[in-house]
Amino acid sequence: MSRSVLLLRAVNVSGRNSVPMARLREVLASETDLQNVSTYIASGNIICDSPRDAASACARVREVIAAEFGVDTPVIARTHDELTVALAAYPFVGGVEKLVHAMFLEGEPADGALDALHERLVPGEELALVGRDLWISYSDSGVHATKLTKAVLDRALGVAGTARNLRTTRKLVELTA
Repeated sequence: MSRSVLLLRAVNVSGRNSVPMARLREVLASETDLQNVSTYIASGNIICDSPRDAASACARVREVIAAEFGVDTPVIARTHDELTVALAAYPFVGGVEKLVHAMFLEGEPADGALDALHERLVPGEELALVGRDLWISYSDSGVHATKLTKAVLDRALGVAGTARNLRTTRKLVELTA
């Protein structure tokens, strides 16, 4: 059976959008058709057997989270194979692991999204769109110094996305194998 990860956006970040992972696993087991559910770190990574219909599964998980925790968050699915392909296409060889993020997008970004985002880069930052994944290599000053805020990314991309650093992305590939 192939495995997938359902990625929750912006949960348990800066004390906002609290979703306790143990309770989330319980609720998903009782309120969805997901099988063999586990979670990885508290930032919203749900590992499960690949659902037959990923879009429907993501919509149902979003509904359940909103009902149980009062948090409305996009849920984005990636299979093990999709994660493996994304990692193989990692465009910033030699990038600092904690400064490189893969932003997994819910769909295709808007036309001109990359051009709009390139205008916002600070010195030392790089962007690359590979399929439905936006790779961001932040400057040595880190994520806190970027102008690529959630609002800027959402507006330019025109589609929901959620980012994971390179270390977490590698671990998700391992956990879905």
